[in-house]
Amino acid sequence: MSGSRWAAAHPAWRLGFADAGWWRRLAAPALHAWAAGARPWRRVDQAVATDDPDKQARACSGVLLPATKAGWLRFLDGRPVSAVTITVRQGWCEEAAARGQAALLLVWANASWHVRKAVRTWVRDHKRRVKASGQGVRRIVCQLPIKRPGLNPIEPKWRHRKGRVIAPARRRPAHELAARVCDALACAYHDPIPIPQPVP
Repeated sequence: MSGSRWAAAHPAWRLGFADAGWWRRLAAPALHAWAAGARPWRRVDQAVATDDPDKQARACSGVLLPATKAGWLRFLDGRPVSAVTITVRQGWCEEAAARGQAALLLVWANASWHVRKAVRTWVRDHKRRVKASGQGVRRIVCQLPIKRPGLNPIEPKWRHRKGRVIAPARRRPAHELAARVCDALACAYHDPIPIPQPVP
């Protein structure tokens, strides 16, 4: 049974397609921008100043919810490492619980931050806690086939929206970029998740 039919058979379940990606502050050479009228925008070569406090791109982790045609999105202050993946997934469980869902069926690719031992251990322990207590949102993880991330419907949705948020003639500040992305994807904006610092 496919994920959509599985979720449809359980009204209290929510199906989501999850992924992590990068949003550039600079207009990429091969990326088209949306413009009003018949005249297209022309990309202007840009560079990041040495004293610019923001990075050239900002990572985020998101989930597309086909049932509502919306999603949940969290930006990160660094790379999508395992500890941040766990924090994001906990937040999604809380979002699902707030909406009265009993389970969150997540479909995602085999990215390294999805399959690391820490993440797999957290998924297993979370499942055990929910089963033992009878409270909380169950998490059911479905892996996409290896080397087939294009099967994830969130991928084309993100590519399409990137053309709506770039600024061909200037650099957007990181916070402005994040706010525009959330607006384009109909997601609530949250402060970026800090990356845990290694213990010395």
